Amino acid sequence: MAGNHVILLRSQQEARRALEDIGVDPGAYPYLLPKARFYCIKLKDISYRAANIIKQEMLSKGGEAAVSRQAITCEGSGDIILMGTLKQYRLLGRKLRIQPLGLKKVAGEIERILTALEKGEQAIQLPHGKSLKLGERTLIMGILNVTPDSFSDGGRYLHPDQAAERAKEMFAEGADIIDIGAASSRPDSLMAGEEEELQRLLPVMDRLAGEDMIISIDTFRGRVARACLERGAHIINDIGSLQLDSGLLPVLVEKEAPVILMHNRMQLRRGEPYRDLIADILSELEEAIGQAAGAGLAEDKIIIDPGVGFGKTPAENRVLLKRLGDFRSLGKPILLGASRKSFIGQTLDLEVNERLEGSLAAVALGAVNGADIVRVHDVKASKRLAAMIDAVVKEDG
Repeated sequence: MAGNHVILLRSQQEARRALEDIGVDPGAYPYLLPKARFYCIKLKDISYRAANIIKQEMLSKGGEAAVSRQAITCEGSGDIILMGTLKQYRLLGRKLRIQPLGLKKVAGEIERILTALEKGEQAIQLPHGKSLKLGERTLIMGILNVTPDSFSDGGRYLHPDQAAERAKEMFAEGADIIDIGAASSRPDSLMAGEEEELQRLLPVMDRLAGEDMIISIDTFRGRVARACLERGAHIINDIGSLQLDSGLLPVLVEKEAPVILMHNRMQLRRGEPYRDLIADILSELEEAIGQAAGAGLAEDKIIIDPGVGFGKTPAENRVLLKRLGDFRSLGKPILLGASRKSFIGQTLDLEVNERLEGSLAAVALGAVNGADIVRVHDVKASKRLAAMIDAVVKEDG
């Protein structure tokens, strides 16, 4: 066999390097690179009349389209899975733009998804003159709970001096962001009120004033966000995707502050079953993105979080880890927060203080599958693990 083998190409950059390795004339790259990457795209709720046109056009371009057996009736609607190279999708888009039945809009959506999948490094401008570079490596967000009742470390850092020292310790261990939360959102907890949340947070912010670190505030409340941003915070981590406090979004827009929008069916739509786990989460995150952008928040200041542990079963959480890359379709940086969560304990039958290995496995899966940021309790171990993963996955070779 002389070393014959398959090449699994994860990006256009890897495809380019593969061509360079065998000495291909650079003049051929524009023709070859669009054929080197293969994508499966799932389109939701397409009328069967339109689906049949899409299938016919995709087949004519050398690609494939899988449709329901019911599509033969041309009555009703359903999902469709497209399979093809970038070149085939480009050819398909040209034909769909001149077709009826809303297919011009479908062509635009396919183009948007493909552009998002190939999005490279970017920098988010933060308040107070800082910036956050994404895509170069997996960033580590250290968790700092200044609460008495958080599921993992509640009460350990309740005093402002202890909290400030822990923030500095995580920063020294390699945390790129410190995420401070003062109102526990663990299942069945009694959420702290706004005044109590402020009383816990502001002394910590005062003690960290002047420190050269990026601080995220884990809150859904507009008043809390404003007070912390004015004291030096840089990012708001909203577990409610803008749905829990109508006062938050105006503050984000005014302060030009980046926001992490987390999917959540624990506080929101509790108990509502998923029809299609990934598609439903994508759709709900897309609604939140549209709400933020519609209010004037720059799209490049939005980060998404699929909400591992918030209104999902253990099996659904494991699916999210496996299919995290699907969320790149939204074109936004992805944060993964799985550290020490109950689904790890349920999977491994372990108590919260024994979940290090399971948490590190989640970090590894996140780093491989597209997470830009991982939110963790164990900063030093996670930093080393992510650095090793990045050295393999992102290395130019």
